[in-house]
Amino acid sequence: MIEKDKVVTLSYVLKDSQGTVIDTSENETPLEYIHGHGSILPGLESQLTGKSVGDGVTAVIPPAEGYGVRNEELVESVPREHFPPDQEIVEGMHFAAQTPEGEVRVVITEVLDDKVVVDGNHPLAGVELHFEVEVLKVRDAQAVEIERGEVETAV
Repeated sequence: MIEKDKVVTLSYVLKDSQGTVIDTSENETPLEYIHGHGSILPGLESQLTGKSVGDGVTAVIPPAEGYGVRNEELVESVPREHFPPDQEIVEGMHFAAQTPEGEVRVVITEVLDDKVVVDGNHPLAGVELHFEVEVLKVRDAQAVEIERGEVETAV
């Protein structure tokens, strides 16, 4: 049964409210994580607690329990001169920006002659997430896995 300090292996499909597939483990390695350590979205983790191998879970995760609610204060116009003059800047580019609080991942949403609009929100902020999950394996986490907070692949 899924509970704190268990290694859980899942297959999943993640869709948005319109049914568009955002991510899937289909044809990929299943997702493994240590339950109760904040390794996956809080809303999904809470809905998996108590489930067992073979259980299927359909979970709708509101933005606050997923990637957060969009924060318009994280959208900012930056003077073009803050970017290297020889670097091509296009909408959709992702990069790390240095702030007083540390490094922040941002995406360029608009490029104008003298300024660039960047968005520090997670790309899925404000999106209601729809998961279809199947629990494939559940086992006790080893002490080293708990200490490191990650699953050992050779176990």
